[in-house]
Amino acid sequence: MTHSGEPGPDRRGSAVAVRRSCGHGRHEHLCWSYGEPSEFTGRAGRFLADGLALGQRVRLVGAGDADALTALLRGTAGLGAALDSGAAQVVPPAASHAVTDPEALVAAHAAATEEALADGYTGLRVVAEATALVRTPAHLAALLRYEYLVDRYMVGRPFAAMCGYDRAELGEDVMAQLVGVHPRANRPGPFRLHAGHVPDAAVQLGGELDFSGDELLATLLARVDPEPSNGEFVVHAPDLTFIDHHGLLTLAAHARRRGATAVLRTGWAGAARVVALLDLPDVRVEPLS
Repeated sequence: MTHSGEPGPDRRGSAVAVRRSCGHGRHEHLCWSYGEPSEFTGRAGRFLADGLALGQRVRLVGAGDADALTALLRGTAGLGAALDSGAAQVVPPAASHAVTDPEALVAAHAAATEEALADGYTGLRVVAEATALVRTPAHLAALLRYEYLVDRYMVGRPFAAMCGYDRAELGEDVMAQLVGVHPRANRPGPFRLHAGHVPDAAVQLGGELDFSGDELLATLLARVDPEPSNGEFVVHAPDLTFIDHHGLLTLAAHARRRGATAVLRTGWAGAARVVALLDLPDVRVEPLS
């Protein structure tokens, strides 16, 4: 079995909600909030089945023991045979069931992806029911950092993931943060802040940023902590439709904390007008055609 594992074109940036868990490519990073476990189970099965059709190895990570997870996969059309061949795998969560080392977790996914490629698959696709990872505010902060780092990894490598979260258990404030750091989600949000495909950009921003989203933006920047490069905190924003001066000041404040200048690359002409009108010295706007 031989397949190419080349990265595909970037498909990120919109804050519009997606309606389906199928039809996504080999580099997708999807947040799926649900109210009933059965709703998530069906969506997860379709996401994994898509991965098999693309030649990926697929994994289910979730609460419960290995036998329960295996039974869940065998009940999904097409995945039973994949379990027998090794194309589908089940991975019970670690005993601690919390993200304490985001970098190490990304490294584990990277190793599993390279193993899948070596075995002849086009890459790796994972579905993780991650509600229990959010135990405390510290765990949430680590999880948000992980989501950013793993998104940055999957931009260039054939790894895809669907992260499931029980919105009734986590609440609206936590869900807004989790949705905000995923390129795609099944619920709308004012904006998305995540890794992008432009090499010198620290982060990609899409959607609409007014005063109602400023606190969320500040929270996500602090927890995701995107790193500047060569003294510039570059925000690639091809799908940004609006940002007010509060949002610009928040970007500038993050850049200053990291000893850098904020550079916003956007096709929305209003950003440059706001910077010029308020004479913001710590923000530079570069137009995108």
